[in-house]
Amino acid sequence: MFVKPEEVIKNFKLETGMVVADYGAGSEHYLIKADKIVRNSGKVYAINIQKELLSAIKSKAETNNLDNIEIIWSDLEAHNGSRLKENSIDLVIISNILFQSENKKIIIDEARRILKNDERLAVIEWLKEDGTISMGPPNEQRIAKNDCISLVAGLGFKMEKDFNAGGRHYGLIFKKL
Repeated sequence: MFVKPEEVIKNFKLETGMVVADYGAGSEHYLIKADKIVRNSGKVYAINIQKELLSAIKSKAETNNLDNIEIIWSDLEAHNGSRLKENSIDLVIISNILFQSENKKIIIDEARRILKNDERLAVIEWLKEDGTISMGPPNEQRIAKNDCISLVAGLGFKMEKDFNAGGRHYGLIFKKL
């Protein structure tokens, strides 16, 4: 079973008026659902390094009158990569990008920089598996759940929740300290 965004997003505790940053938003898993929850008084930033994915998101947002989605082309592995204001975001979603990053700490530090105090970071990643991998990235690229928890907690977050993100993924919610 793959990630079920409609189930996963329930763990984010989104509300009307919230401001959300979706790192690596190209999959669109959470954008439209988040947009419908935060409504006109909120905002969802779709952040990705792949311009073609952002173009597709922009087109879909325009077609569906999703005015709360703002597109940001960015390299999240660069310092201040999101280009968002410090302490301005209620929730950062990092879904399926840490496994492919060489600079995981920079990505998480940037999430911490833009998050308001006491707000949350959601991490969804591929499970590290024993045996043969039938789909997804190679096992050696994946970050084990306990390693992810240690990494994020060591960068100024407290783990709040571990949730089922589907048969091949894990989900974690952290709170900015």
